[in-house]
Amino acid sequence: MTDAQLMAAAEGAREQSYSPYSHFRVGAALLTKSGKLYTGCNIENAAYPATVCAERTAIFKAVSEGEREFSAIAIVGGKEGETAPFCAPCGVCRQVMAEFCGKDFRVLLGNSAHFEAYPLDMLLPFSFTEKDLS
Repeated sequence: MTDAQLMAAAEGAREQSYSPYSHFRVGAALLTKSGKLYTGCNIENAAYPATVCAERTAIFKAVSEGEREFSAIAIVGGKEGETAPFCAPCGVCRQVMAEFCGKDFRVLLGNSAHFEAYPLDMLLPFSFTEKDLS
């Protein structure tokens, strides 16, 4: 799967967003090392802490089906009717990525027309990992 196809899959996932409060729709497409694709969208809740981001939705879907090795994630977001040129993952999502992905895990940000790839280590340089617990 090409990076552009991964971005297009994230754009498609964004269409499923349930965001009646913020009206900020996000889609994510996660590629496993075995070539499987898992998508996710943000799902809001009137009790805001119960909201789940698109990135975590995709990762949790994959993990719940036995996947543990990932190569890249594409993230697309913006207000309803618009696509932001850049929609970075929140800190919680970055930490979840750090749990399951290596420092060289690729995070694609933008849209299918224009995007940039960043290694996870650049987005979360001082992550808390299992090594910190020993």
